[in-house]
Amino acid sequence: MTIDEFKKGLASAFLHTLPVLTGYLFLGIAFGVLLSSKGYGVWWSLCMALLIYAGSMQFMAVGLMAAGFNPISCFFLTLAVNARHIFYGISMLERFRTYGRAKYYMIFALTDETFAVLCSAKPPHGVREEPFNLAVCVLNQLYWVVGCTAGGLLGTTLPFNTQGIDFVMTALFTITVLGQWSNPANRRPALIGFSISIFCRLLFGPQWFIIAAMAVMIAIFGVTKNTLGQRMNNP
Repeated sequence: MTIDEFKKGLASAFLHTLPVLTGYLFLGIAFGVLLSSKGYGVWWSLCMALLIYAGSMQFMAVGLMAAGFNPISCFFLTLAVNARHIFYGISMLERFRTYGRAKYYMIFALTDETFAVLCSAKPPHGVREEPFNLAVCVLNQLYWVVGCTAGGLLGTTLPFNTQGIDFVMTALFTITVLGQWSNPANRRPALIGFSISIFCRLLFGPQWFIIAAMAVMIAIFGVTKNTLGQRMNNP
């Protein structure tokens, strides 16, 4: 992959990543403002966006950092929250084999939104798939880094009332669930997840219920994927 090929990939991938741009800038700014309200400077926002690059986990990390670092709880919570990456990451193994050293970055940069773009967008005539897909990953992380850094700068220079800003990821996931709920075929998995979350919240308490609920849901969906998939296709 040459520099010129990558430049062509950037030019052709930009339009496909515009929806991600709008979402990542807004959420990134919200994250940076929230992090700065806890006393962390803009460099924290920049480094977390570059090295962690996981929207939901970064928001959760703010609370973990403010409450005091518990490495064991943090490890299992991160694993549970981001376990979904395992499933769609496996589907990309064959595609990434031809990317050379870039495949390691592709694996790191495979977020939910990036995966959706890689599955749906096709490079135009004259642009190879490898530089096009790499450009999608680079652009999407750039949007997130810019958003988080801008939010960190705004949070340290302008007075903000951050009450409720930590609810932004919850609101995003709520909208996503409501969108899925509009399709009757998607309601069974939502009901299963909702029921398991309530049960685990009552059984394990607020500190451990997310880890427990994610583990139980992964096990159930893994065992019943064929049956559940047939029912979703034939509601």
